[in-house]
Amino acid sequence: MLKDLFSKKKKYASVPSEQAKHDVPEGIMTKCPNCKKIMLTKELNKNLRVCMSCSYHLQMTAKERIKSLFDERSFNEFDKEMLSENPLEFPGYLEKLEKDRKKTKMNEAVITGHGTIDGFKTVIAVMDSSFRMGSMGSVVGEKITRAIERAGEMKVPFIIFTASGGARMQEGVLSLMQMAKTSSSLKLFSEQKGLIISVMTHPTTGGVSASFASLGDYNLAEPGALIGFAGRRIIEQTIREELPEDFQTAEFLLKHGQLDKVVNRHDLKEVLTTILDVHQPGGGKQW
Repeated sequence: MLKDLFSKKKKYASVPSEQAKHDVPEGIMTKCPNCKKIMLTKELNKNLRVCMSCSYHLQMTAKERIKSLFDERSFNEFDKEMLSENPLEFPGYLEKLEKDRKKTKMNEAVITGHGTIDGFKTVIAVMDSSFRMGSMGSVVGEKITRAIERAGEMKVPFIIFTASGGARMQEGVLSLMQMAKTSSSLKLFSEQKGLIISVMTHPTTGGVSASFASLGDYNLAEPGALIGFAGRRIIEQTIREELPEDFQTAEFLLKHGQLDKVVNRHDLKEVLTTILDVHQPGGGKQW
C-alpha cells in the first residue's frame, strides 16, 4: 500500500496545447493601443472602433467607414478594377501589391464611389491605411482625380477621408506628380462651385497632407489623428528645438488654425449631414 501511495503522481492543471491556442478564433479580441484595455472585437466594431474605456479612435477600413456613413444599399463604387503596374520595375513591388490585395480584399489603397448620406447625394473617396500604409501611387491619385471630376459632372459635393503614409516610393516621381494632379482637379471643381469636405484620420502624412487632404472648404479631423508632412525627429534635428508633446495632432492643428473642427467619430455623420444640408440649394434634401 505504501508503495502504491508513493508511486502516485500528483495532478497539476494542464497547460493549453499549441493546438488549443490555435482553436481560439483569430481577431476575436482587440487591445486598445492607448489604454491597453482588451475588448471583444465585435463590441468594438459596434462602437465604430472607438475604445469604450478611453475613447481612443482605432483605425477603420475604408469599407467599414463607408458602411457607417452611407444609407443602406446606396453606395456604388467607381473604378474598382483599376490596378497598379510597376513602371520603374521596382524589385518585389508587384508581389507586395498582390499580398495586400489578398489581405485587404481591395485592389488599391482608396475606394471611390457615390451614394447618399441621410438622403444627400455625394461622391466620396476613402483611403485605407491597411493597403501599403495608404500610400499614394499613380492609381490612388487617378482614382481620386476621377472621383472629383465625376462629382463635378453630377454636381454633388465631394468628401474625402485621408489615411496615408505619403507618396509611394516604389513609383518615384509618378507618385509625387499625383499631388499636383489631384490638387488641380480640386481647384477646377471649386471654381465650378463644388463643395469639398476633407476628413483627416490617423495618420495623414507626407505628400497627402501637403496636397488634397488640406484643400477642403471644410477641413475636419478625428481626435488624436497624426497630421503632418515630415516626421517629428526630422523637424527637431533641423530646427534644433524640442517640439510640443501634442505637435502634429489634430488638436494642435485646430489650435493653430489649420483645421475647422475635430469631430468624434460618433458625431461625424451628423456633422457631415449638417454641412451637406446647409449647402443644399434652397435648403432641405432636394435632388
